[in-house]
Amino acid sequence: MTQDNVRVNTGWERVDEHVLEQLRRHSVANLGDALDRLNIVDGGIAPIWSGAKAVGTALPVLTVAGDNKAVIAALDHIRPGDILVINALGYDGRAIIGDNLAQRFDVFGAVGAVVDGYVRDCAIIEKLGVPVFARGLTPAGPFKNGPGSIGEPVAIGGVVVNPGDIVAADDDGVIVIPPHRVDEALAGVEEIVAREAGLDAEVEALRSQLA
Repeated sequence: MTQDNVRVNTGWERVDEHVLEQLRRHSVANLGDALDRLNIVDGGIAPIWSGAKAVGTALPVLTVAGDNKAVIAALDHIRPGDILVINALGYDGRAIIGDNLAQRFDVFGAVGAVVDGYVRDCAIIEKLGVPVFARGLTPAGPFKNGPGSIGEPVAIGGVVVNPGDIVAADDDGVIVIPPHRVDEALAGVEEIVAREAGLDAEVEALRSQLA
């Protein structure tokens, strides 16, 4: 399907909310360790405000550099629990989203956005509490001409993101989890959490001995 000059693919499935809830209990670092430290987006994409955290089902968007027509069109396709994953080609000359779009993502049920590009209105977005991850900030607004695509695979930060993949993001960065690896991720991360708890206990015991 094509809306004007934006291609739209709706033929994919989202994971159940209870799966997302289980993953939300864990850090991106631990999830990455559980999945062989693969599928981790490069460190250039980071939260635009400290403490931002999101886990959701990927709704991928591809844009022309400096243009957000496809991002606006994606508003019609957001479902609760989605996270917008926007390949804006890493372009630093225009902000792909600002506070207005961030608010609309939230209203339609998206849990946040990951942008391989630049954004703006950082202070307002932080005040709103909308988790946004991007390469950086610029005050320059976008064009709205297209073309673009929604619901098709995109690449962000060296990782391919398919529609329906799970994206987890926090202060450390972003990881992409294919649905078929969720059980593996959850089993592995529980072992990691238990092991780290033991290491923490060792440190506390050593601290007491040296006090």
